[in-house]
Amino acid sequence: MKAIVSKIIDAHGGLERWKRFSLLKARLSQGGALWALKGQPTTLSETSVTVDLVKEWASHSPFGPEAKVSSFEPGRVALSNAQGKVLEELHNPRSSFAGHTLETPWNELQLAYFAGCAMWTYLNMPFLLVHEGVLTEELSDWSENGETWHRLKITFPADIVSHSAVQTIYFDDAGLLKRHDYDVEIAGGTPGAHYIGGYKEVQGVKIPTHRRIFPRQPDGQAMAEPLVVSIDLSDIVLT
Repeated sequence: MKAIVSKIIDAHGGLERWKRFSLLKARLSQGGALWALKGQPTTLSETSVTVDLVKEWASHSPFGPEAKVSSFEPGRVALSNAQGKVLEELHNPRSSFAGHTLETPWNELQLAYFAGCAMWTYLNMPFLLVHEGVLTEELSDWSENGETWHRLKITFPADIVSHSAVQTIYFDDAGLLKRHDYDVEIAGGTPGAHYIGGYKEVQGVKIPTHRRIFPRQPDGQAMAEPLVVSIDLSDIVLT
């Protein structure tokens, strides 16, 4: 493991501690312009999210006013009722976004794919840095709001689906994440600057509870508005 990767992971509680757990569950509140733009203004505004810490899987419950339950994995997304009966499913879901732009509406299965893919990535970071096949490369430091952050370029292998194969994380001198950049391929490659804060220690692991995502300009600077997505986590439990 590279020294810089070790520093980041140790700052978040360490790999040994992280590996004691297999699931993370939290209460989730979301806002921002994206949801209405996609025709899903309140479906996931207040819900709970569960992500697997070993394999790529995530679930939101309740999913919409009918209290459905979503199940996301790279090759399949599904919606079930509270009793576990599958109501609808979609195989090879990423292909359904072909030709999409930022303004293209999503159906519920597409929303479940996006939300599952996003939250699995966010809540497993930075421990994804040591996932088999993940490549990292140190970039030059970045100055923002009077602070200097270090940067790490991440290239995911084909077996991990995320917003984009290449992403960048920013972290402070202590190794804690400050920002996360990516291009949302399933929304026309929309570039995002994702700010991270509100760290809380949960069972020995430091987890951000406050995330704000803004458009990213070609020079790497974030736009002050619109707020694309807001994410607030509470009642976090590791099992």
